[in-house]
Amino acid sequence: MYRFLEYAAGQYMTHPVKTVTRQTSMRELEELFGRHDFNAFPVVEEEKMIGLVTKFDFLKTFAFTTGQMLPHYNELMSRTVGEVMTEAVVHVDPAAPLTRVLQLMVNLKARSFPVVAPDGHLVGIISREDIMRALKEATQED
Repeated sequence: MYRFLEYAAGQYMTHPVKTVTRQTSMRELEELFGRHDFNAFPVVEEEKMIGLVTKFDFLKTFAFTTGQMLPHYNELMSRTVGEVMTEAVVHVDPAAPLTRVLQLMVNLKARSFPVVAPDGHLVGIISREDIMRALKEATQED
């Protein structure tokens, strides 16, 4: 178990990462969510992460109050990721200890975090499954 204390996000992250751009339409995003078992996609421009779009962001596109006019479905599906994405995203550095990543996951009730290099480039995603794999490896007898 002590080996887990030495592990870093960069060792266990998943890469390469499936990403979208701010120009990706809601229709394309829906297809990507259907094809991949992901809850979110990093939004990238020139290899740098500029935000994150989640299934929740997608669903918010369809939430309206009684005082709003409801657009047609095709109009909503033509909207872009750039209109609904979250720009302020919690991310971790590749050198971040997995103990810190695990604590962030627990505190924020997060499923995963983008792993972003100091220069802003997206290098991976660290998920609950990645942490579980690291814990299993750390507890296996030599």
